[in-house]
Amino acid sequence: MSMQQPLFSIIIPVYNRPDEVQELLESLEKQTVKNFEVIIVEDGSVEKCKEKTERYKATAIHYYYKENGGPAAARNFGVERASGKWIIFFDSDCIIPENYIAEAVCELERQECQLFGGADRSHPSFTPLQKAIDYSMTSIITTGGIRGNKKSADKFYPRTFNMGIRRDVFEQIGGFSNMRFGEDVDFSYKVKEGGYSSRFFPQAWVYHKRRNTFRTFFKQVFNSGIARIHLTRRHPGSLKIVHMLPSAFVAGSILLLIGAVLFTPVFLLPLLLLALLLFTDASIRKRSVRTGMLAVAASFVQLSGYGLGMISGFWNISVLGRGDYAAFVKNFYR
Repeated sequence: MSMQQPLFSIIIPVYNRPDEVQELLESLEKQTVKNFEVIIVEDGSVEKCKEKTERYKATAIHYYYKENGGPAAARNFGVERASGKWIIFFDSDCIIPENYIAEAVCELERQECQLFGGADRSHPSFTPLQKAIDYSMTSIITTGGIRGNKKSADKFYPRTFNMGIRRDVFEQIGGFSNMRFGEDVDFSYKVKEGGYSSRFFPQAWVYHKRRNTFRTFFKQVFNSGIARIHLTRRHPGSLKIVHMLPSAFVAGSILLLIGAVLFTPVFLLPLLLLALLLFTDASIRKRSVRTGMLAVAASFVQLSGYGLGMISGFWNISVLGRGDYAAFVKNFYR
């Protein structure tokens, strides 16, 4: 690359993911537009990725190591060392389509904004479980499409698996907060509350591997449920009906199970119909019956995990007054 100032600085916080970082850097090496630098922030990893970063010569890559403090602190650390006009955040388990930067440039030239984001998808090479979890996190049925969908049940708020922001706005907002989880949504709220414009870039999407077991996936969404209560306290009026649906799912499922045990199995019919709907939709979208079956389980994990996390957060934060309440506090990245 030339020595001129890059248009974009790509910030990637990393924790024990050298193989994923290699895939990500390979995809960035193939970008059709090269006006960017990459800043890798190794956040206290035991399995370091520095050796992986040294393999790529066509891309300006800067590697830094810091003590573990979570992805929010790592991103702030990276921005302090960035030189681009625009900052782009990716998660370390993403793969970036070769025209991503080109699409971002086109969108920014077409209409001005200060914050942007895109959706995430599953790559054909992902495992059936990864594809199933992707479905559960992006389907209108399970999340209302709030992570990036034209038919979203709520306004789109960019998340750090795929987020871009003008650097001067990042500095004016004060960077990411010290929230353990939900810090990216908190950041998007702060940007919009500051009067800056945000846009969804439909063609600037990424492949996102996500969690690779139901156990780690449950921890993630449980933490997200708790984070929703913290976000509601930080940003009054941000709680929408779509956020409360998982808690309603948990309460309704308990009532249906009680009815099935005490009275008749017919009470389970709504859950069975939901499972059938999820299976059919996921099988068609992912073109795999196996993935469709796993998507039913992933969707139930997603709904129950988020719902239980939100109920737990409400009880501990709003009722008991535990303002610093958190659950799986060591689960920053996995």
